[in-house]
Amino acid sequence: MPVIRKRIIGVITVKNGWAVQSIGYRRYLPLGRPEILAENLDRWGADEILLQCIDRSAHGLGPDLSLLDRVGRLGLSTPLIYAGGIRTAQDAITVVATAADRVLVDSMLWDDPDEIGRSGEYLGNQAIIASLPLSIEGHEVRWLNYRTGISAPFSDRLLKDLAAGTISEALVIDWRHEGQPLRFDAALLDALPCDVPLIAFGGLSDAAQLSNILRSPRVAAVAIGNFLSYREHALQAFKQNLVGLPIRPATYQQSSDFCAP
Repeated sequence: MPVIRKRIIGVITVKNGWAVQSIGYRRYLPLGRPEILAENLDRWGADEILLQCIDRSAHGLGPDLSLLDRVGRLGLSTPLIYAGGIRTAQDAITVVATAADRVLVDSMLWDDPDEIGRSGEYLGNQAIIASLPLSIEGHEVRWLNYRTGISAPFSDRLLKDLAAGTISEALVIDWRHEGQPLRFDAALLDALPCDVPLIAFGGLSDAAQLSNILRSPRVAAVAIGNFLSYREHALQAFKQNLVGLPIRPATYQQSSDFCAP
């Protein structure tokens, strides 16, 4: 049987149109234009790029199609995941038609799960990823609604959709420790009772830590944001130190027109 390779996803967090370094989704430091970071991640050999516009849903805005169009015009070879402002199946379809390969959904999980099924009917379930910001409070796993700031137990409908394969993967976000080195809570990976493949995100910053997470049979990928931002060879260094894991080899493409973010 062919080996299923695990992935390292580079995350670009966008707020007010600019790429930012996020710390717990509460503090933000400017990084520059999202397009430049996308070019860099493509050049450095990321397996996927996640472009997450964190203020679109909170302000009742739809997807940032202008940004997507600019990124799409770069001709990147790396698959692109988009998140932010996706409220309906038509939004998801438009995002993929504009530039993205897959979509990451959050507010739809709370507001209208039926739209997720409709999205999968048009795009294929492999194109739909669930965004799950989680925390452990006491002995209970809680699911955060970013817009209200309120955490709640998993809904029966969410668990049903995950178990049914309506959603291809789940991005498990340790939102309390996002942006903090070495703080990802691996216990969150055991939170979901169904066998949906997982992407770990939040507080992942060290090769040994990544190796431990990627060895979990449930983990299909890790996502890294802040800890790729200031070190040009960080992604290659991570891959070179992940010995014995089924990942794509480290690559690096020189670019004569490179400019830092």
